[in-house]
Amino acid sequence: MVIEISKGSWLRCPGCNNIQYRRTVEENLNVCPECDHHFRIDAKTRINYLVDKDSFQEISNNLESNNLLKWVGYPGRLRIEKAKSGLKEAIVIGQAFIKGRAVMLAVMDSNFLMGSMGVVVGEKFCLAVEEAIEKSLPLVAVICSGGARIHEGVVSLSQMVKTSAALAKFDGLYISVLTDPTTGGVAASFAMLGDVIIVEPGAMIGFAGSRTIAETIKIKLPEGFQTAEFQLEHGFVDMIIHRKDLRSEISRLIDYCQK
Repeated sequence: MVIEISKGSWLRCPGCNNIQYRRTVEENLNVCPECDHHFRIDAKTRINYLVDKDSFQEISNNLESNNLLKWVGYPGRLRIEKAKSGLKEAIVIGQAFIKGRAVMLAVMDSNFLMGSMGVVVGEKFCLAVEEAIEKSLPLVAVICSGGARIHEGVVSLSQMVKTSAALAKFDGLYISVLTDPTTGGVAASFAMLGDVIIVEPGAMIGFAGSRTIAETIKIKLPEGFQTAEFQLEHGFVDMIIHRKDLRSEISRLIDYCQK
């Protein structure tokens, strides 16, 4: 069971099970000062941590999902998610600077329907790719997702093809930053297509859930299966970077790859 930051002055870290003072954790980039557990953070907080101060310029923030398939209860659920997250959708895109390097940025937010990918998420990611092509910018995507959005059915699944096709036209640097969790259709499409794939420590990365896999193939899965560390050991990702080092590592990669 994952226990995330809750309301109040204190919180229990799911990594070490110790009680931590909220302000201390927040001042440490929402990372436990004792065990380095990386708490999930929203898109706004992520952008503030990652980019140069006041440099983020959001685009296409007016796009919103509608009930394409007439799914009962979906409009009400969208209203709840918008109120809870303060966003119109599960992804935010825009141009920014990271240590003085201009980038096109796409940041997903698990507070909006667990970062699930529907039509608008796919469309906004593709718009970010197009902007990166037009302005000759590196593309940095910070990803967290529960996968394709069930409320939009096959239309949601088609975004896997759409986002992958958009990246096929992009010949610039694409840095994919995977956070906890990155799963399902997002993991099977644009999340894993980065030229460099970075993962935060302890993040769960995979397609189907470990319980589903274990019950399907009827074997006991290895310890730590689908963790960032397991995926790095098996060559699924390129590097694990602590949140405090992410700005420096991305700027270093941009300098190295664009010489």
